[in-house]
Amino acid sequence: MLSGILDIAKRQSLAAPRRASIQAMTTLQHLNTPCALIDIDKMRHNIARMQQQVESLGASFRPHVKTSKSLPVVQAQLEAGARGITVSTLKEAEEFFEAGIQDILYAVCISPAKLDAVLQLRRRGCDLKIITDSEAAAREIVAYGQANAHAFEVWIEIDVDGHRSGIAPNDDALIEVASVLHEGAMSIGGVIAHAGSSYDCATPQALLAVAEQERSGTVAAAERLRAAGYSCPVVSIGSTPTALAAQSLSGVTEVRAGVYVFFDLVMHNVGVCRPDELALSVLTTVIGHQKAKGWAIVDAGWMAMSRDRGSARQQRDFGYGLVCDEFGKPIDGYLMSGANQEHGIVSLACGVDPDIEQRFPVGSRLRLLPNHACATAAQHPQYQAIESDGSIHAWPRFYGW
Repeated sequence: MLSGILDIAKRQSLAAPRRASIQAMTTLQHLNTPCALIDIDKMRHNIARMQQQVESLGASFRPHVKTSKSLPVVQAQLEAGARGITVSTLKEAEEFFEAGIQDILYAVCISPAKLDAVLQLRRRGCDLKIITDSEAAAREIVAYGQANAHAFEVWIEIDVDGHRSGIAPNDDALIEVASVLHEGAMSIGGVIAHAGSSYDCATPQALLAVAEQERSGTVAAAERLRAAGYSCPVVSIGSTPTALAAQSLSGVTEVRAGVYVFFDLVMHNVGVCRPDELALSVLTTVIGHQKAKGWAIVDAGWMAMSRDRGSARQQRDFGYGLVCDEFGKPIDGYLMSGANQEHGIVSLACGVDPDIEQRFPVGSRLRLLPNHACATAAQHPQYQAIESDGSIHAWPRFYGW
């Protein structure tokens, strides 16, 4: 069990959190398969690494909890020094607010239909921030806020790389959105950006360039707002690759990142972690063979691993996952090469293993490292968290929007 978990009320001036139900198990061999495993020591290492990196560059850290959606994991992040959390669904905001966490950023552009749920959370004491990237959405926020006599705190999303949503730092729409919010008596909390293009990087030089582009573009947007007379107290940037690659955070007040807590094979290909730093894996059992094809059949299909094939677009394709022994040590040359709903195919990445039946007998256990930790975690209702002494605890996670 996590030792010395943060007393949130003391360290964060929050209400006492509702502790997650944590049930101790005995050994790895008692676990049903497939199941999601967390190596607690590796998770702690990843958390400490990110926290130290951000603090050393003079910013605060607001973890994105969409990766784990699990209270014990988030408690460990807060214990390490994180300030507030980032969520991608209102369900996450509700769950973590119920657990006592008040400082929450909902980092998906708000749709008008969700403003009622946001208002209810804010009126209950949740310091919930929302974001927008359009004048039309800003007008909807203003209209709803004025109709309900409530000033929402709104951050403006900045597009620093053309990856997804947001307003370009030099776009006139930035000032127009700020004007609508200000004149409508909403609070402009700051600017927010996410350099999603960093996932496409394959060299340290490329990653550093994207990190600096993210920083400089977001800071420039904040400076434009201030020059136009609008408040912009927060400058929030972040992705796991850029947060770990950044050499300067000048002008940035906070950093956000999520997948770093577990890491995955996509992050390994980007170059920000080693395979032995991946804290999330899926335990599976060999249930059969196709000897002529060199296949071992396991009971973890895409329902356990997800269909995410993110590594297929990168320098090394790991199929549906990298194969490890029961204790998490990678087995050279083998990957999960195919997947049906409840069946996975383990084979050599290149060639056919004629001794597959002897190498992986029926009933033997393997671990699979995922391409995308967020997607694989989402396939499971709970984690089995493994302590360094081998004891195992069930950590619940939740679903929904």
